[in-house]
Amino acid sequence: MKRSITLVGVFAAAAALSACAVVDRFTDRSATTQIAEAEAPGQIEPVHAAAIVQDQAVFWVSSNGCTRKADLTPVVRRAGDASVITLRRLKEDRCLEPRDEGVELRWSFQEMGLEPGSRVSVENPYQLPRG
Repeated sequence: MKRSITLVGVFAAAAALSACAVVDRFTDRSATTQIAEAEAPGQIEPVHAAAIVQDQAVFWVSSNGCTRKADLTPVVRRAGDASVITLRRLKEDRCLEPRDEGVELRWSFQEMGLEPGSRVSVENPYQLPRG
């Protein structure tokens, strides 16, 4: 009897979790994120810090000694009356001289196709600097 109750609990949990996945598949936010993720280049880059100042996006990212601006790209998408920037890494840094503080990279609003004074936010996950 105890074994059948345990199996019923496992099946109930599995059904509930699969229902959540089905609901996510039909929501606009989830579908939009999945489509954007599939179409975007490279991989999402964790950042140490990000700032939007004087019509520029400034990021601090990890570096093994060779990270350059051309190795990453900001992907911009509209979100209502604002824009969301996601920094994505195009080329892996395979050097062997890690910089504990990371490197600072900047993109102007003009480079990203944004109007001066645009409202923007950053969507990247944050990662503490090494060291």
